[in-house]
Amino acid sequence: MTMTAHTSHPDIIKRLKRASGHLKSIIDMLEGDRGCMEIAQQLQAVEKAVTNAKKTLVHDHIDHCLEHAVKKGPRNAEDTIRQFKDITKYL
Repeated sequence: MTMTAHTSHPDIIKRLKRASGHLKSIIDMLEGDRGCMEIAQQLQAVEKAVTNAKKTLVHDHIDHCLEHAVKKGPRNAEDTIRQFKDITKYL
C-alpha cells in the first residue's frame, strides 16, 4: 500500500509529531527539576496521543487492507483471518 492509499496517515503523522514535541518538553522538564505532577500529566498526554495514533492506524488497516482482501474472494479467507488476528493484538 502506498502512503496515499491511507487517508489516516497524515493525521497520524501530525499526532506523532506533536507527541514527539511533548516528549522533548518532558525531558526538558525532568532536566529542569519540574514537579512530578506536571511531568506525569504530560507523560499521560503523550501516552494517550500515541495510543490514539496506534488505534487509528489499526482501524485504517482493518477498514482498507482487510476489506480489500475479503473482496478478493473466499480463497483468501484464511489469510484475511490471520491478518485480522495479527493486527488486532495491537489494540
